[in-house]
Amino acid sequence: MPQLLPRRLELIITPELAGLEVNTLLRRRLGLSGTVLRRIKWLEDGITLDGVRVHVRVRASEGQTLSVRLTDPSPTSGVVPTEGPLDIVYEDADLVVVNKASGVLIHPGHGHFDDTLGNYLMWHYRQAGDPSGFHPVHRLDKGTSGLVVVAKHAHAQEKLKNQLHTGDFRRVYLAVCDGAPPEPVGVVDAPIGPVDGSLTAREVRPDGRPARTHYRVVQVCGPRSLVELELETGRTHQIRVHMAHIGCPLTGDFLYGTENRALIARPALHSAYLELVHPITGERLAFSAPLPDDMAALIPEEDIS
Repeated sequence: MPQLLPRRLELIITPELAGLEVNTLLRRRLGLSGTVLRRIKWLEDGITLDGVRVHVRVRASEGQTLSVRLTDPSPTSGVVPTEGPLDIVYEDADLVVVNKASGVLIHPGHGHFDDTLGNYLMWHYRQAGDPSGFHPVHRLDKGTSGLVVVAKHAHAQEKLKNQLHTGDFRRVYLAVCDGAPPEPVGVVDAPIGPVDGSLTAREVRPDGRPARTHYRVVQVCGPRSLVELELETGRTHQIRVHMAHIGCPLTGDFLYGTENRALIARPALHSAYLELVHPITGERLAFSAPLPDDMAALIPEEDIS
């Protein structure tokens, strides 16, 4: 398998850019942050003018080509490539969008060294001869299925993270709840904080951090409802806590509702729609992922709208 070249950005020095320092061009024209520049300026091929390595204080001349490397020199960052299932919705040189299966963690961690999305992506990259690294932008709980975006280098990761909780980055979830919200459309505005004595559980509490969740009831089907949700903030377990708070916990939620593995083996939550601005091209991208089978089984097919 041929090895793909590291991802680079290039800028041709026009008359109006001539005489500016490389540092200024990288920050103002290519949008690189100081953090990213510190990672790459020590690399032999990190920053070049016409193919020659230069210091960031060098002034560029008209007609020269400024080039900067974005791909990590050691891309695995401790994430071991492991073969595993991947449902890739979109991929380019800067990012990948994956429809994550429930039961899969995003990051390697205690007890999960080689069976996470990060491991599977690193395997995928290596099989394709892609030198990219694993740079997650946001997270989904282990039990949550659906769309997640992962950057291939630190510059794309930083740009995408800066979009979180702005109009540039939208995430819409679908949840199956026990019961239904009190109103067909509404906002849950209730601060969330940790449950005293618990390492994982959260609760609505007056001294918690601000949290807002917008919801819309898609369909009510007997004892359950299908609800569309959009986060204004990103607190741990926010949707699960807020739905339980208003009296309609997620079906199968062992922590905030009633576990019923005969119905579903996880909290019934799916990241169904994702919209973002591409970190390099500025193009607006939108993706959707259908409701997975285990959640669709909770709502009769003819009732889903």
